[in-house]
Amino acid sequence: MVDQRRSEIPGKKREKDRTQPNLFSVKCHASGRVPVTINISLSLSKTIFFCYCLQSGEQLKIRFAMSAGALLYSFSPTPPNPSDCFKNFSFLERRPKFPSRFHLTILPEDRCFVFQISARRHSGGRGNWRLWTDVKSKPYDVSNKDANSVKFKSSIDKRVLDDEEELSDELPWWKQFPKRWLIVTLCFSAFLLCNMDRVNMSIAILPMSAEYNWNPQTVGLIQSSFFWGYLLTQIAGGIWADTVGGKLVLGFGVIWWSVATVLTPVAAKIGLPFLLVVRAFMGIGEGVAMPAMNNILSKWVPVAERSRSLALVYSGMYLGSVTGLAFSPFLIHQYGWPSVFFSFGSLGAVWFAVWLNKAHSSPLEDPQLRPQEKKLIFANSVSKEPVKSIPWGLILSKAPVWALIVSHFCHNWGTFILLTWMPTYYHQVLKFNLTESGLLCVLPWLTMAISANLGGWIADTLVSRGHSVTTVRKIMQSIGFLGPAFFLTQLSHVDSPAMAVLCMACSQGTDAFSQSGLYSNHQDIAPRYSGVLLGLSNTAGVLAGVFGTAATGYILQHGSWDDVFKVSVGLYLVGTVVWNLFSTGEKILD
Repeated sequence: MVDQRRSEIPGKKREKDRTQPNLFSVKCHASGRVPVTINISLSLSKTIFFCYCLQSGEQLKIRFAMSAGALLYSFSPTPPNPSDCFKNFSFLERRPKFPSRFHLTILPEDRCFVFQISARRHSGGRGNWRLWTDVKSKPYDVSNKDANSVKFKSSIDKRVLDDEEELSDELPWWKQFPKRWLIVTLCFSAFLLCNMDRVNMSIAILPMSAEYNWNPQTVGLIQSSFFWGYLLTQIAGGIWADTVGGKLVLGFGVIWWSVATVLTPVAAKIGLPFLLVVRAFMGIGEGVAMPAMNNILSKWVPVAERSRSLALVYSGMYLGSVTGLAFSPFLIHQYGWPSVFFSFGSLGAVWFAVWLNKAHSSPLEDPQLRPQEKKLIFANSVSKEPVKSIPWGLILSKAPVWALIVSHFCHNWGTFILLTWMPTYYHQVLKFNLTESGLLCVLPWLTMAISANLGGWIADTLVSRGHSVTTVRKIMQSIGFLGPAFFLTQLSHVDSPAMAVLCMACSQGTDAFSQSGLYSNHQDIAPRYSGVLLGLSNTAGVLAGVFGTAATGYILQHGSWDDVFKVSVGLYLVGTVVWNLFSTGEKILD
């Protein structure tokens, strides 16, 4: 008896194909030898056949694939003599463009079998495969001479779907895009908005200070008020992300800071105290972003892709600065300075809608994640479950943790000064107008976006070639410290505005290598507590932003820009020493 039927993956709608033939003809006879004949009319170079047989409780998997006249096969688990098993397979007829017939005979030991025969069809493009049909039987006994045939039921066996060689269903390219990189892209866009909303004040502060008669000390107070709220939610955001999941925390942060951005012009008109409160509220929202992102990526991204993924996300911050600094002058000239806050803040609602629909805190929570990608993620990552308690004593007793904290402080002092005061430096020292200041501020951040991704690629390449993670992290962070220190010292010796802009760009470009140094190290040393650890170290970084931004206003009122840069260079050198003495790339907390 011959049973010809098709089956489909539950929940998947089979697409029509004009070339579909009668896919399988399977025949089983009740005898000591069980012949299986397969008739199929698919291009042999486009098809892989799988046959599963359960013998005496041990699964023997025979895989045979046709391509360019070659027959490829493998066994798992490998029998004592694979050739003895495989010799029972033979061609009955093989024609590339017409139905081809294959014959497989399996000699049973106890005559009790589970047969499963399936195929996958390739339609072009890497990884573009679809489960075409599947035929299987329940266990049956062929010792009964009256049972001269077996009729298979059409269904899908979980062993096929979960097998390591399971290939993707035939889907459009945008649906085949790896889900982990979709998560990375959404985090990238969140950080893009983060810095767009943050740097717009550094441009808008110029017409705002003229309108409200603010002196440099007041400007410094306004700039630093953002960090008051930013400081409050670093550790809290890390704890929240590690316990309830990063999706909720990051979504909350984006909506919160977007609303605060929209309210900024209203608060400025009411009075300075209200503006300071709104800017602090904005900092509260942005403060949870980095811990939440770090928590999400520690669950979604394998170790081999860690530096690249983090570099891409952090380059979103740099490109956000580029976008904010480039568009803010145009919006101010055309529609007035309030338009910057209204337009940038409204983009958060668009991002939030996509985030709710597509993102998940962990691969465990994503029902649409393809099995092969899930295996890739889980094979290279730690537990995806939220932690129940934070071992604060153990965390704070580790020298590499303190190396992160100190280095983060030293790094962020110089970074936040350039982020908030660069347009003022261009305007006051280099004598650029508002538009020129905004456009020229773009160059350093654009350089950072490029350098961050270059550094991520270099770091992952070095790790994949056998260099220790510790060595790679120390090299990358040393570049991130010593590069900016060198170029900031040159600002005191350059005469032309063009050279000053070039030094700024080179300083920020080398700074971006830190994304493959200290910013990747949280997941190295404590992957399960990466959100908390980043919140802890970034608290020190935020303190550097609070004190550094406010201190810059004080220094400028009583000194010069050279004094501002000297303080930054000194802290870069301190960070270099501490990092190379005490940091590690090995896991120190389980």
